[in-house]
Amino acid sequence: MAAETSTAKPTAEDFLSIIREQQRGKLKVYLGSSPGVGKTYEMLMEGTRLKKRGVDVVVGYVEPHDRPETTAQIGDLEVIPPRTVKYHDVTLQEMDLDALLARKPMVALVDELAHTNAPGSKNRKRYEDIQDLLAAGINVISTVNIQHLESLYNIVEQATGVRVKERVPDEVIAQADQIVNVDLPAEDLLDRLQSGKIYPLERVKAAMANFFTKRNLTRLREMTLIESANFLDRQERETAPDEAKVSAMGQVMVAISSRGPDSEKLLRKTARLAAQLNGNWYAVYVQTPEESAIKISAEDQRRVTDTLETAQKMGGLVILLKGEDVAEALVAFAREYGITHIVVGRPGKKRPWKVFKRSLHDVLLKELPDVDFIIA
Repeated sequence: MAAETSTAKPTAEDFLSIIREQQRGKLKVYLGSSPGVGKTYEMLMEGTRLKKRGVDVVVGYVEPHDRPETTAQIGDLEVIPPRTVKYHDVTLQEMDLDALLARKPMVALVDELAHTNAPGSKNRKRYEDIQDLLAAGINVISTVNIQHLESLYNIVEQATGVRVKERVPDEVIAQADQIVNVDLPAEDLLDRLQSGKIYPLERVKAAMANFFTKRNLTRLREMTLIESANFLDRQERETAPDEAKVSAMGQVMVAISSRGPDSEKLLRKTARLAAQLNGNWYAVYVQTPEESAIKISAEDQRRVTDTLETAQKMGGLVILLKGEDVAEALVAFAREYGITHIVVGRPGKKRPWKVFKRSLHDVLLKELPDVDFIIA
């Protein structure tokens, strides 16, 4: 079923109608620009509305941020007690996945989609726990902030100077059945922060000096609005007639090199472009005789392997080709797969013995005149 996205707030009845359509669980995500905009509050309010309509809904997990207004929204909702985990003499609380699966409610409210579980948990990430719930036929309402999307990692770092450690693959969000943008202007969010409604007052000054600057919050809000629009656009294209769907869909390829700089930046740009085009994307690595297993250095081999693993995590299809000429192999692949867009890195300095040979970029441009090129 196509993902349903809206910048407005769908009602509890909207989500209830989706729930009843299939046996596999459905996922609804409240997407926010930063902590404190009200994602968990909205999730809990929806849980209460669903319960009033007779829906079997439980709180699977809510992060204990000590926000009284949010905690009060739990009200008389049933809460599955968290399990405790001891790690390095620290007691941690995690969602009790087994208890939730055994309880099997119609709807589970599960906070913080991008959360990393404590060591020893069944799954490493909470979004994997949620996938288990969905597979068991349990419908889930969850929350996530925009900076946790995998493909936005570099963009968020450049815009805010913050490296986000906990990330979730874009495809997890893209597969949601509803995505709701919980929007709050930067000025209002800062007022909430200074009032102690997001963090304890003793942490406010440090927060405002780092992540919670007006510039950062405004930029993150812009990203959230853009992402919400992209999800809505994708949903509209997926529900369009077949002939319109084919014309709108793009096929994107990114050329991977063992020596190329900042390969993750290329992957993220490619993943985002493919999402906007509602198309597939391919991470293509051409292994030439120079880069055979017995000739390539261990460092280069590790770089290629890491890059291709990252591509898979972002939802890309990894293609390994062997050929004498990289450009020739890429051109053949692009033609065979109907590639409409190609992402490549900036050309480096030519080696002396290749100064008279046409560059990869020149060959691709000449041989694929109908393809759009993005140089990152």
